[in-house]
Amino acid sequence: MTSIVLYCRPGFEKECGAEIQEKAAWNEMYGYLELKKNQGIVFFHLHNSDDGELLMNKLPLKRLIFARQWFVSLTDVIDLPEYNRVEAISEALGTEWQYADLRMETADTNDGKALTKFCRKLAVPLRQGLRKAKVLTEKNDKDGAILHALFLSGQQVILGFSLAHNSSPHVMGIPRLKFPSQAPSRSTLKLDEAFLYFIPKAEWDSRLCSGMNAVDLGSAPGGWTYQLVRRGMMVTAIDNGPMAESLMETGQVKHKTMDGFKYVPMKQNVYWLVCDMIEKPQRVAKLMSEWLLNGYCKEAMFNLKLPMKGRYQQVTEDLQAIKDAFSEHHVKYELYAKHLYYDREEVTVHARLLSPAPQK
Repeated sequence: MTSIVLYCRPGFEKECGAEIQEKAAWNEMYGYLELKKNQGIVFFHLHNSDDGELLMNKLPLKRLIFARQWFVSLTDVIDLPEYNRVEAISEALGTEWQYADLRMETADTNDGKALTKFCRKLAVPLRQGLRKAKVLTEKNDKDGAILHALFLSGQQVILGFSLAHNSSPHVMGIPRLKFPSQAPSRSTLKLDEAFLYFIPKAEWDSRLCSGMNAVDLGSAPGGWTYQLVRRGMMVTAIDNGPMAESLMETGQVKHKTMDGFKYVPMKQNVYWLVCDMIEKPQRVAKLMSEWLLNGYCKEAMFNLKLPMKGRYQQVTEDLQAIKDAFSEHHVKYELYAKHLYYDREEVTVHARLLSPAPQK
């Protein structure tokens, strides 16, 4: 049976599964779920085998909140021999299709991490074997297919493919970012990943450039402010708590000790608004839409904290509230949300207006 295999954060399989099942139904494609609990893997088994590639062409991965990466299965679980694994995988693939790249993948668990050494060792002979069979071309083809090998163990693998133009560029959808020693908190990685994920690199010179004005609501001790400062921005940091001295010494940060919900910029020359406040997501969603609709900022990057239960339902309700506010003012907008790798019990949202809100 053909399946769509999705990777998510371990513990969020239910949310990931509910989302793909709902989005597939919108496209009149149906199937049933198999969740690998606490392994970060979801199988959406399709009733119609042709629907896998069709759905992957219709539904942008960027529109899925909880899925980091996905692929359409080519095989069921393959039992590998102790020797000649390359030959077994090559035989299972056949020579009908060609692939632009190979991804060796595992579950995002301790057992999965223990398999990575095995995968690295197997990757070289497997690539050589697939190149020889002309199955792997390794051309930089944006319209090509990527071959995925999901190893459940050293003896079991599932093979599949994703479309290069609609998949994550990172193995398992996980960017490996280095924590900067100068940053005051590990939360800095969340904004670093968010910029990497939501803002195309070709547009960094115009949308993430030096000299921009930015506001960080709920800034202390400065994990998110650090990412703005390192990009040369001038930052107004809003928080009742103290900021890291290293940031204040840069001369790029003004710290205002006040509630982030009460701050209003005096001049409307703020480009970026960022926010990682530990607050009810409904309040944060409302505040972010108000900042954009009032013209206080051009783009906003913020986190919505997730409840213990009903996480998918809550985040969709919060996002819909933002969409409703934008629609009420008849503005064109861009709104994406993702449960990023460095997020935990929150999702990161990027929003910007593509047309200005009508002045009152």
